[in-house]
Amino acid sequence: MPDPKLAARLRELLTSLPDEGVPITYQQAAEALGLSPPRTIQRVALALEALMRDDVAAGCPLIAALVVSRRGELPRLGFFELAVELGRFPADPACHEAAYRQELEQVLAARSA
Repeated sequence: MPDPKLAARLRELLTSLPDEGVPITYQQAAEALGLSPPRTIQRVALALEALMRDDVAAGCPLIAALVVSRRGELPRLGFFELAVELGRFPADPACHEAAYRQELEQVLAARSA
């Protein structure tokens, strides 16, 4: 179950980062939030999922797109699964990277608006 206070703190963090400082990794987010083990990455992921649900409900770009895996330039699988579940991304996994890149552009554009 996501911690609403953690989700709010994570949104503040992601909103305050400079454009050249994003995306950040799940680990960097956990450290910036001062989280300590156990389950730091899982807690960040749950908070990101809460933000995704809020952003879809508000018709906003997914600020969670600003957090990626350390093993690449993309978020973890759970991001894509929830984006599909929420109707934001197509179901076809072959389209996920392009959908993510578009979402990231929208987030960055909204930040500078």
